[in-house]
Amino acid sequence: MKKEQRMAQEISEKLGGADNIHSLTYCMTRLRVMPKDESKVDLAGIKNIEGVMGVVGDETLQIIVGPGTVNRVADEMTRITGLTASSLDEDGEDDLAKTTKDAINKKNATPFKLFLRKIASIFIPLIPAIVGSGLIAGISNVLLRSGVPKDLAIMQMIDMIGWGLFGYLAIFVGINTAKEFGGTPALGGVAGIMLINPALANITLFGEKLVPGRGGLIGVMLAAFFIAWSEKRIRRFVPAAVDIIVTPTLALLATGIATIFVLQPVGGFLSDLITKGLLNILDIGGIFAGLILAGTFLPLVVTGLHQGLTPVHMELLNTIKSDPLLPILAMGGAGQVGAAFAIYFKTKNARLKRVIKGGLPVGILGIGEPLIFGVTLPLGRPFLTACLGAAVGGAFQAFFKVGTIAIGVSGLPLAFLIKETNQIVLYIAGLLIAYIFGFLFTWLFGFKESMAKDI
Repeated sequence: MKKEQRMAQEISEKLGGADNIHSLTYCMTRLRVMPKDESKVDLAGIKNIEGVMGVVGDETLQIIVGPGTVNRVADEMTRITGLTASSLDEDGEDDLAKTTKDAINKKNATPFKLFLRKIASIFIPLIPAIVGSGLIAGISNVLLRSGVPKDLAIMQMIDMIGWGLFGYLAIFVGINTAKEFGGTPALGGVAGIMLINPALANITLFGEKLVPGRGGLIGVMLAAFFIAWSEKRIRRFVPAAVDIIVTPTLALLATGIATIFVLQPVGGFLSDLITKGLLNILDIGGIFAGLILAGTFLPLVVTGLHQGLTPVHMELLNTIKSDPLLPILAMGGAGQVGAAFAIYFKTKNARLKRVIKGGLPVGILGIGEPLIFGVTLPLGRPFLTACLGAAVGGAFQAFFKVGTIAIGVSGLPLAFLIKETNQIVLYIAGLLIAYIFGFLFTWLFGFKESMAKDI
């Protein structure tokens, strides 16, 4: 039996059997499962399955199995359960699943967590497209700065492939936002189009022309939320016979008017508040701000809520055409890599060495969950020393104000996205600094062999 087949079979059994699985999705490193009856789930048993790097209890049960592996395990799980992501999206929730979900929501219902979880749910499905497009855009950036003529057909094609998504990202965000809040996804996409439609430039209100794109993705999420909210309330008063015609028409019209007069200006205000506030923090705080931001980022990754920061990155790119936050936060993964190297050279535990060997390559390439959940977090103290190493690297990135032209995975591949050619060297230097200090802190006081006996 293949590794992925074995893992899928064992995970299914520990979840209480195929009949106890209500929904099944996955992201880059995590299998996300919604069980019907949480009491039937053997969490300890799942954690002990060979190949499982960790489990996070959240609105969905997140089982970390690592990049590449997660796709194949998800495929095997769909074969075992007979469920697919599309059919699960279409099915209504049964009472037991809804009860379980409500209980989990109450358990984790802090306002900040709920807010970030909603944002993360909107952007997680977009991660593969954002990462792929961002990396291609970064390669195009490096080639252009290396002297390759911009008017070459091959360069124009690479540029189009890389930047295409970012020109229409508002539509995808609108679709996912409406879906997340119980509306019709297509109407959410139309709400996104309203914010980026070039025709806005032809409209003059109160003596000023409207600006396409004003409010960025924050405005898009507001508009898509509003159209989902409007659709559900309008439907209460519309006869079923004409619902398909009247409800979307009225919801769209109401959202269009609200977007032009209220939602886009509010989105623009919030966008300016976030971007200017963050830039002021980085300008005033300097290396101290970089140290704090990088040193505290990994705990957010542990909860799976770090994707909630995606609109912040996008607003920075939309406003100043550069993202100085991403290189700072990328140091979190670099600190993990340094800590993992220290543990690898220091430990005699053969199983721990195997886990580190499997997690290091993807960690260097910017995917830190395997090292977090498979190595540093279970050991305890190395997670903290990894954060300290990350903080030093973050301070370095903040001091030199390194910025990116797009968003994507961190680690070494992020070097392709660095805005200025001379800053590429600085980014890599900061990466090495985080590696080195993560290694040193862990080697000196972060790890003892006794920590590995029960891992």
